[in-house]
Amino acid sequence: MVACHLTSFAQIHTQSPLPYAYDALEPFFDKQTMEIHFDKHHKAYITNLNNAVKGTPYEFTPVQLLLNEISKYPMVVRNNAGGHWNHTFFWQILASHDKTGAPSEVLLKAINETFGTLDEFKLKFIDASTKRFGSGWAWLIVKDGKLMITTTPNQDNPLMDIAEEKGTPILALDVWEHAYYLKYQNKRADFAKAFFEIINWEEVSKKYELAIKK
Repeated sequence: MVACHLTSFAQIHTQSPLPYAYDALEPFFDKQTMEIHFDKHHKAYITNLNNAVKGTPYEFTPVQLLLNEISKYPMVVRNNAGGHWNHTFFWQILASHDKTGAPSEVLLKAINETFGTLDEFKLKFIDASTKRFGSGWAWLIVKDGKLMITTTPNQDNPLMDIAEEKGTPILALDVWEHAYYLKYQNKRADFAKAFFEIINWEEVSKKYELAIKK
């Protein structure tokens, strides 16, 4: 969960530590990209979000509550609240190759029922990731108790009230060029395939089981 602290002198929205070393996802996600992605891009969204909400009635509103009614806020809040939440979520569902595990029985059953097999799900998710025009994200969400693959532009996500497909995210892939260009150049499909080597399936399974209980 995104860290939000109410203080009179510090930023309200803050960045939690990366839950692994920058090189932990090698060779699939390279160290340099992770450093830039976490220390520059994600941090910039937080700074910009804090600046955007400072002195407003929603200065101390938790980021997820902002997302739920994002249509009420300026575009600068939409872009940066989304960027902050999306990246915080993204770091959580990654793990080093030797710690990825496998989907829980409950999640695997849902994947098989929805997509046929885990391999078919991978192909469909990679396809959606590749076909997302321009910058954005690919998601696996729970909508009305069912799994669905969807994508969003820019830093939008399925929690937002403006999302074409609304639901609870349990898996996400950042397909902005800054997430992969140093290593994969224009080969977004190769990047999406590599992503499946470092998914933290234990965390994704937990998110799924929480989502279906809502």
